[in-house]
Amino acid sequence: MQQESLFSNNNDDNSPLANRIRPTTLDGFVGQKHLIGPGKILREIIDQDKIPSLIFWGPPGVGKTTLAEIIAKKTQANFITFSAVTSGINDIKKVMQEAEMNREMGQRTIVFIDEIHRFNKAQQDAFLPFVEKGSITLIGATTENPSFEINSALLSRCKVFVLKSLTEDDLVELLQKVLANKKAFQTEVEIDADTIHLIASYANGDARVALNTLEMAVINSNSEAGKTKVDLDDIRQLLNTKSLRYDKNGEEHYNIISALHKSMRNSDTNSAIYWVTRMLEGGEDPLYIARRLVRFASEDIGLADTNALNVAINAFQACQFLGMPECDVHLIETVIYLSVAPKSNAVYKASLRAKKDVKKYGNLPVPLQIRNAPTKLMKNLGYGKDYQFAHDFADKLTTMKTVPKEVENSKYYLPTEQGKEKFFKQRLAYIEKWHQEHKDSE
Repeated sequence: MQQESLFSNNNDDNSPLANRIRPTTLDGFVGQKHLIGPGKILREIIDQDKIPSLIFWGPPGVGKTTLAEIIAKKTQANFITFSAVTSGINDIKKVMQEAEMNREMGQRTIVFIDEIHRFNKAQQDAFLPFVEKGSITLIGATTENPSFEINSALLSRCKVFVLKSLTEDDLVELLQKVLANKKAFQTEVEIDADTIHLIASYANGDARVALNTLEMAVINSNSEAGKTKVDLDDIRQLLNTKSLRYDKNGEEHYNIISALHKSMRNSDTNSAIYWVTRMLEGGEDPLYIARRLVRFASEDIGLADTNALNVAINAFQACQFLGMPECDVHLIETVIYLSVAPKSNAVYKASLRAKKDVKKYGNLPVPLQIRNAPTKLMKNLGYGKDYQFAHDFADKLTTMKTVPKEVENSKYYLPTEQGKEKFFKQRLAYIEKWHQEHKDSE
């Protein structure tokens, strides 16, 4: 079940430019010098045809599939490709059985799975015994963090190679090689250095975007006498903004929301504005951002600024009323406010301390004196006996115990000196002093 569609027909004039000029040797490969430069480990194992099971992890358009094709053309092993979209468990088992038979006859089998993160757990498990026995060498390509998307047992048997986004210089080099390749276009293309750099800049590290942009520019430019001239204006008409890499369900989603949260916590206002804008421009749901801001207002600011939660709630409601694109300014206003506000995580820590006691002591009974007694039976059992109504006392404080004995000495909320929280600290200190002074009457 060798699926040739992934690598075949590279020279078909109707196939995308990225396929037509895909390099077949490491010498023609652009980028990833940290992996395939002279003396680097990945280059050594490919050159020596000693391929272990491995995972290529990196953003789109950085060469994962191209490296797999180079291995396919260089290795003496039987090379099989799988599609994570179309291959079922039965397909996998059939090929694995053939691979086991080939192993017994001394023939190696390499299995390449593009977008391996799309395979479910059962599909991934189907490969595991054959990888363990050495029946196959597995090569997987993924844009998602393999720690989250690949079964730990399978991942532990693979070497992970991290591919980086291509630099602008890498993309310029790639475009220049393509323009010099006679297989790229059926016309001679004239394009100056500034235009090439503009394409490379807007591709944002993605070779496929760069190549598709170049191809579209050539198709839509004027041709005369077998020559096509591409200029800056042609490219500017094709490009409105850089390609933003933002997967609302992938690792980059969590990386950027983490960056926003930590920027605000660190009071780095400009950084926070940048990250929230990245999310909005990448298509993130504004209500998701607003919910995170509401959480931040209590977790990282709390009573240091008692208005922070109000601002965050107002932003959430504004997003509900308006939606995008109008609510972007409300979110940015809130991010600025939360960034410059005084910080305290005392409320968050109080929650953690209280949860610890609840987990430790379980369902402690409510003291009788603070229980309601709506029936005569409850009164006879002592419910509400010796209850002290705070408003009846001059200081609005009483000596009555309001928690079980096991936790009466626990202190959960420990306010800081930040912002308005210093006033809460002073108030708690006064209350504690009052109780010390009236201890004998308790």
